[in-house]
Amino acid sequence: MRNIYTGIDLGSDSIKIVVAELIKDKFQVLASASVKSVGIKKGLIVDDEMATRSLNLAVEEIRKVLGTKIDRAIVTIPSNNRNIKVVSGSIDTNGEINGKDIVSVLQNAAENQIPENEELVSIIPIMFNTAEDKFTKNPVGVVADKLTVKALLATAPKKQIYDYLKVFHEVGIAVEDITFNCIGDYFEAKTKETDEELGAIINIGHDKTDVAIFNKGIVIKDSIFNLGSKNVDNDITYIYGTDTSTSRELKERFALASKRYADNNEILEFTLDDGEKKTINQYEITEVVEARITELLKLAKKEINDLTKRKISYIIVTGGITELVGFSYVVENVLGTNATTLNMTTMGIRSNKFSSAIGIIKYFHEKMKLREKNISLIDDDKIKEIEQSKQSMLDLTDDTFISKIFGYFSDK
Repeated sequence: MRNIYTGIDLGSDSIKIVVAELIKDKFQVLASASVKSVGIKKGLIVDDEMATRSLNLAVEEIRKVLGTKIDRAIVTIPSNNRNIKVVSGSIDTNGEINGKDIVSVLQNAAENQIPENEELVSIIPIMFNTAEDKFTKNPVGVVADKLTVKALLATAPKKQIYDYLKVFHEVGIAVEDITFNCIGDYFEAKTKETDEELGAIINIGHDKTDVAIFNKGIVIKDSIFNLGSKNVDNDITYIYGTDTSTSRELKERFALASKRYADNNEILEFTLDDGEKKTINQYEITEVVEARITELLKLAKKEINDLTKRKISYIIVTGGITELVGFSYVVENVLGTNATTLNMTTMGIRSNKFSSAIGIIKYFHEKMKLREKNISLIDDDKIKEIEQSKQSMLDLTDDTFISKIFGYFSDK
């Protein structure tokens, strides 16, 4: 069976979708889309009709690339008002431990642990025990009479989750699994080293910034503050009198993250809606952007210090704004030499704005692998449609190329 997964991240500014296939233990992106979102603020659904329209647009973008509609996905939900706690469970086993035993012991650990007004988001095993003082992260194949687990149980308010599920239901997408954005970010960033250390993941979103502390790959604490890349746009609007859309364009296409890389001789001229002509110097606008980024990172640093007093081995910063030239330099200046921006390594996708969407795919795959389940979120019939669509595109490309060749010689 081919392992193809779809990850969807509903953000306040944009909806990101990634469809990826596992090939030789590495994920390769088959399609990705980022579409402006409406009806979502600070990660929460505030207008389900508008959010549904936005999601439909993103799904349609994916359909154009794949040649078929996606109908199953793993989905991020915001960590607003979430609760996490460590739970434990134990079951008797019949010899060699298998994937079903993993599911059973996790169910036992979650039993009677979920508040009535909340819903389970994730239960992530921290460590298994198959015998006295014999601990392992993967007990599958071990012969034992008893299996015990210590796990992290994450829950969120039912309404918060059901609002999200309603939007996906309206679009015709079955939600196979849900988890928090920070889990996705970690799985995209994770290495053998991070799985053994204490560190932090910072995701600078549009109107909020998420800060999460991970201990050996397990999220133990997190917080949110309501400032993000939108505040950079607001600063540009305030200083230069531009509208929000123009301010965002200036940020993404002209400004840099650090004055160190800006050119004082680089000038941009444009006209405001009222006819007034403006001239912007790259160095000066970069000063504005760098000041706000520095503030965001300092606030994130304060959150990290409030969340843990232990020594942090790594800090990884992600989010679309981290793509600005010079961002890594500001990160190191503010957060120290153990801090860096995320370096996306998945083939077919490079922008950090997709970190949550691709990361939840990797999280889900590892989750299913531990449970010994071989799953694809796109069935065989749809895979055939994808293959036919890609072949048609190749044929069209070949025909176009041949036409150009014949046209060239006929002109001669």
